Amino acid sequence: MGLFSFLTGNKTDKIKEFQTRGAIIIDVRTKAEFSQGCISGSKNIPLQVINTQISTIKKLNKPVIVCCASGMRSASAASILNNNGIETINGGGWLSLRSKL
Repeated sequence: MGLFSFLTGNKTDKIKEFQTRGAIIIDVRTKAEFSQGCISGSKNIPLQVINTQISTIKKLNKPVIVCCASGMRSASAASILNNNGIETINGGGWLSLRSKL
């Protein structure tokens, strides 16, 4: 456990903690992907335009859980948002995330 668990952490626990603090879920898939299925209540802000929405997301003043199809785009989005001072966790693929909520 030790160092390895520190590095990997327990994503489900972190997601639950974010939820208790009123986190918003941002799905960074394309609008077409999002329209084919999504987590109820999630917001669709495609990765390609997330940089243009930083001030809007900051105004929400809530932690953010990002998701996509597999976790790759949401990892990029989490990095962008964290680098802009928005507390964000990568929730991974939206279907997997939905099962953790």
